[in-house]
Amino acid sequence: MKYLNFSVAVFTAIILLAGCKGSRDLIEAEPFEERLLDEITVEAIPAEEEETVTSYELAEYNPSYTRTNDLIHTKLDLKFDWSKQHVLGKAWLDFKPLFYDTDELSLDAKGFDLHKVQVAGKDAKYDYKDEILTIQLGRTYSSKEKYQVYIEYTAKPNERKYGGSEAITSEKGLFFINPEGKEADKPSQIWTQGETENNSAWFPTIDKPNERTTQEITLTLEDKYKTLSNGLLKSSKKNADGTRTDYWVMDMPHAPYLFALAIGEFAIVKDKWGDLLLEYYVEPEYEKDAKAIFSNTPEMLTFFSDFIGVEYPWQKYSQVVVRDYVSGAMENTTAVIFGEFVQRHERELIDNHNERIVAHELMHHWFGDLVTCESWANLTMNEGFANYSEYLWFEHKYGRDAADYHLLNEQQGYFGSAMQQGMHPLIHFGYEDKEEMFDAHSYNKGGAILHMLRHTVGTDAFREALQVYLERNKFTAVEAHDLRKAFEDVTGRDLNWFFNQWFFSQGHPSLDIQYGYDETTGEAIVAIEQVQDAEDHLPIYILPMAVDIYTGAGKAPVRKMIEMRERQQEFRFKVAQKPSLMIADAEHALLAGINEEKTEEEYIFQYENAKLFKARFNAVLNLRSAKTDAGKAIMKKALKDPFWAIRNTALAGVEKTPETLSVIAEMAKNDPRSQVKSSAILALAETNDAQYVGIAKNAIEKERAYNVMAAGLEALTRLDKAAASEYAAKLENEENGSIISSVGKIYAENGESGKMEFFEKKYKKTDGYGAIDFLESYGKLAIGGGTNTMLESSEFLGGISTDMSTSPWYRFGATKTINDLYMAFRAKGDNANAIKMKGLIDDIKSKETMGQLKSLYNNFGL
Repeated sequence: MKYLNFSVAVFTAIILLAGCKGSRDLIEAEPFEERLLDEITVEAIPAEEEETVTSYELAEYNPSYTRTNDLIHTKLDLKFDWSKQHVLGKAWLDFKPLFYDTDELSLDAKGFDLHKVQVAGKDAKYDYKDEILTIQLGRTYSSKEKYQVYIEYTAKPNERKYGGSEAITSEKGLFFINPEGKEADKPSQIWTQGETENNSAWFPTIDKPNERTTQEITLTLEDKYKTLSNGLLKSSKKNADGTRTDYWVMDMPHAPYLFALAIGEFAIVKDKWGDLLLEYYVEPEYEKDAKAIFSNTPEMLTFFSDFIGVEYPWQKYSQVVVRDYVSGAMENTTAVIFGEFVQRHERELIDNHNERIVAHELMHHWFGDLVTCESWANLTMNEGFANYSEYLWFEHKYGRDAADYHLLNEQQGYFGSAMQQGMHPLIHFGYEDKEEMFDAHSYNKGGAILHMLRHTVGTDAFREALQVYLERNKFTAVEAHDLRKAFEDVTGRDLNWFFNQWFFSQGHPSLDIQYGYDETTGEAIVAIEQVQDAEDHLPIYILPMAVDIYTGAGKAPVRKMIEMRERQQEFRFKVAQKPSLMIADAEHALLAGINEEKTEEEYIFQYENAKLFKARFNAVLNLRSAKTDAGKAIMKKALKDPFWAIRNTALAGVEKTPETLSVIAEMAKNDPRSQVKSSAILALAETNDAQYVGIAKNAIEKERAYNVMAAGLEALTRLDKAAASEYAAKLENEENGSIISSVGKIYAENGESGKMEFFEKKYKKTDGYGAIDFLESYGKLAIGGGTNTMLESSEFLGGISTDMSTSPWYRFGATKTINDLYMAFRAKGDNANAIKMKGLIDDIKSKETMGQLKSLYNNFGL
């Protein structure tokens, strides 16, 4: 589930906060240490020495839930009290003992008023405390007997005390949005968020990932509302009192945390994949954009079904966008819920589509829904696959360059998390809170490890093993060993070594690689040392990898396969001549920190001859400070690289000569990628040359992509401030976040103190980095306005920072801006107000619930 859309950004923000001081060593993790009893020698303690008492304790271990009763079927009849934000429910739950005879049943039921509890039609004795309902069954049932429990209840999810996690910011389970219709710009909605164990806040169940049940849900509500739930809508009946009753049936078993409701005044756009019904639920304003919002869903269904070898297994596939969602998205079976950040008009989706998150949630319908992690310690069995689906989709649809660029970002997200928050095994039984599992290990690292597994066994074997794994384990709960067995059965190989070091141990290798040539023996040499801290990591990883040896321009490399099994190893290869270049980990598949030294000449050769994205990308990164004409020529050549991210990187590093500026001007006008156009326009603006005003104005007036328009607007702030102000005034009523953010920068640059209200009204139209930039501009304007304006703005920003229901982007941006105010007061020598700002920052730190933000906030108020 839970699509994490903040982790990589947080890592980048960390680097920004550090003032771009360069890379830092990764904090690496602790290896598993095995001690055998026969290694321990017991000796008498000398009388003069003080006795040392050694305490032995078992390591923290969070087991899978022990199943006593098997939940077979769940039937719910639900009504809603919008004013009280209550769920009025009736539940019929069918069970049988799993194996052992039992006379008792325990259910998760969080925050309920219980009105009736019956077993087999008779009132039952029960105990209800600590959100657990324990029911006496009246007699002992064997595993061959079924029984039914009936419960009438009122669920009050909004009245529970709740927490949250990095991926989910609330545990209420069911949410009423604008229930009384008082917010004019927000629709009234009800939606659910079950993962991890929060659906038991709106219906009684065994709320554990290793439970599975079929379901039927009856919903009665005002006729104006559309509903969505799991499975198929079997009937919809209008009632005499103006309400309507919808009847939803899911006849295939799935985990209780995957139950879902979405209720609101949606437009529903229907689509088809073969005979399968596809539905896109959006707000009416976005009806014409629905297929673009969920772009390529039918093609994804075809691709993933073919790649995995198991056809999409469920009855339909629906996707819905809701307001104020507490996560990125959630893979509820056949009824995926997305946050409103995906709901954009077609023009806003240019080069900024939602396919990554759409693919992620779709892949969960095999990995997470069809097979489900048996415990939260095994969460990567859901999330690692969903993460890797993003790579697979990009590879299929946009080519390997796009996929490898995505992988690089995912790896950096993991490395950043490891550096700031420490490391743990991918399969992590020792967590303190299950919500901690939703991190860059379960997601980013999990996907990167599957990529390595694919390269270890080969793509064909990888695909066949996934098919075996799914068919063997469908509709069951799984752990990592089930995956290992499937791969071993397909390949015939023992893969314990791979799973032990990557799934069950924490950390990753760090490699120092040196290349050489022995003229005496005619051998190319690759010397590799594993330099990760042996106290914090496995001291030695087994690392199979490819080495490519290039012996001349235009020639295909000779590929050699090696396997590193020692802390330090040297590999020698007979060659006909001294290599022009060698590349270890030639497929760039390893999740490892790699340090290698190459000459400028070698990087030039690498860009010209190595084909994969990361080889070209690394060459461009290392040639940004090229001193030779040949190196500078490569940077110019990279401006025309086939992949947009390399063109963008070259733009940042290329020497700005008349010749290259001519190329950049052409890119600003005609590059096929909007991000590159934007960067080119801003690069031209850095020259302060008025000849580029026309390009900036053309971007504002004629470009369809909003980010290119925004770049044109920002460029004018340097090239023609008067024109920039005129355009800003014309565009300040735009709804697009990129435009609003650029308008804000212009107002801040011009010191237009009368525009403070513009920022306060418009900040919610921005998101991501744009939100941070916009609030930073607000702070600059406040600082220019003097002490009173700064203090007034700090109150507004503090309200954003301490509102845990708002986006972490807003919270971080507001807190960073308060820190800017703090620094400004200090610079002016106004210690009294600086202390006020520090107090506000301390208050924000105490109220923040998101660990990543707390970590970042340690940089503030210093």
